[in-house]
Amino acid sequence: MRRCAVLTAAVLAALTLAACQRVDGDAGRPPEPGDRAVARVDGRPIWTSDVRREAVAQGLIGQGDALEPSSALFSRVLDEVVDQKLLAREAVRRNLDDDPATQRRLEATRERILADLLVEDVIDGAVTDEAIEALHREQLRQLQTSEELKVRLILTATQAEAEAVRGLVAAGAGFAAVAAERSIDPATRASGGDLGWTTLDVLPEPYAAALTTALAGTGPGAVTPPIETEDGWAVLTIEDRRAEAPPTLEQARPQIVRYLTYERVRQLLEQLRGRAEIEPLTGDAAPAAPAAKAPAAKDAA
Repeated sequence: MRRCAVLTAAVLAALTLAACQRVDGDAGRPPEPGDRAVARVDGRPIWTSDVRREAVAQGLIGQGDALEPSSALFSRVLDEVVDQKLLAREAVRRNLDDDPATQRRLEATRERILADLLVEDVIDGAVTDEAIEALHREQLRQLQTSEELKVRLILTATQAEAEAVRGLVAAGAGFAAVAAERSIDPATRASGGDLGWTTLDVLPEPYAAALTTALAGTGPGAVTPPIETEDGWAVLTIEDRRAEAPPTLEQARPQIVRYLTYERVRQLLEQLRGRAEIEPLTGDAAPAAPAAKAPAAKDAA
C-alpha cells in the first residue's frame, strides 16, 4: 500500500514535470555535472540524480547524502523511478492528463515543486556558515548562563526514614553510600543517588525550592530537610556548583539553521503577500452571494 501511494505521488510529479519540460535536443545531456545515465526507458535516460532525488523525496536519505549506484537501495529506488515513468507515459497515452481535475492536480503539484525550489534557492543564500557563526556569536553575547548543580538524592518511603538517613549523613556517613544502601529510587540508587549536573529550572519545584534555600545557607555540601513528593520523601545534597557552559557552535547549529530558514522564508512570504492582491472568498471576509430573484407575478401564480 505504501509503495502504491509513493508511486501515485511520483506519477503525478512525473506528469507535472513532463508537462512543463521543454522538448529539445538535450535529452541525452547530463542534467548535473558528473551525472551519468543508469537506465533507459524507451530511449530516454534515467540519471543518477533522478534516483537520488527520488530517494530524498521518500525520506530514504538526507539531502546531500551519498547514494552509491552499487547499493541495494539505489537498485530499489531505480526500479521505482522506472515504474513511475512507465505509469506516467501510459497515463499520457490514455489522455488522462487532459481531464480538468487532473490538470488542476498537475498544476498544484507544479506549484509545490516550484515553491520548494524557490525556498531551497532562498535558503542557500541565507543559511550560510557566515550567517550561522554570526548568529551564534550574537547568542553568546546575549546569553545569561545559569548555574549548574551536582545533586544527589536519597528517596525513602516515610518521613521518619528520611529523617533517619539525614541523621546518618550529619553524623559523617557518605551521602552516596547511604543512598546506595537506603534509597528506594531505582533510577539513582545504583549510582549513589547521582542526579548529575542540572539546573534549578528543570528540577521539580519542591526540589528547586529546597536547593535554593540550601544554597543561600551553607552552599555545597548542604543536606536538605526531608521533602515530600509523589514517590516518597526525598533528601538532597549539593556536591558542587559551576556556571552553565554555553552551547558550542556545533551544538547550536541545528537550531540556528532552523531559525534562519524559518526567518528567511517568513520574510519572503511577507514581501510576496505585500505585493500580491489577495481576496479571501471564505468566512466572514467572503462577499455575500447574490440574493435569489423573486419569481415574477405570473410564475408565482
